[in-house]
Amino acid sequence: MDELKLFALDDEDLAVISAHLQDAVVKVEDMGFVPKAQRFALLLNRFDWDQKETAQELVRRRAGLHFERVRAVKMRGFDLAAKDTVLNLLAITFDAVEEPSGHLTLTFSGGAEIRLEVECIEAGLADLGPAWGCNRVPEHKDSAA
Repeated sequence: MDELKLFALDDEDLAVISAHLQDAVVKVEDMGFVPKAQRFALLLNRFDWDQKETAQELVRRRAGLHFERVRAVKMRGFDLAAKDTVLNLLAITFDAVEEPSGHLTLTFSGGAEIRLEVECIEAGLADLGPAWGCNRVPEHKDSAA
């Protein structure tokens, strides 16, 4: 499969990026905010859901994700000083405040969240290299039990 490269400028675009990043893992040390550039960026290892049905092996890919026009960042549920902490991304959502501005929320398993105050949705996702094999498909336990 070709390397993925996506851009988001609205809710629908963002939902596509979110779907491709479900169960991506990111270390705390691999994310950062540059206030002067108004950019928040992460390096993630994403599970390649597209290849799950067709490939003979399950794969992950290194990817970069960035958000532009970020005014502020708030984090909860994890310690920024614990650089080796690995977070499992579940979804990225947008809540409009005064359109087109609002809050982008990155929701991680275990209750961790990152909330970005943005002027508008402007995000990019790109694979950064070849895929590598992995042993298991990410699973989510049924919380209704």
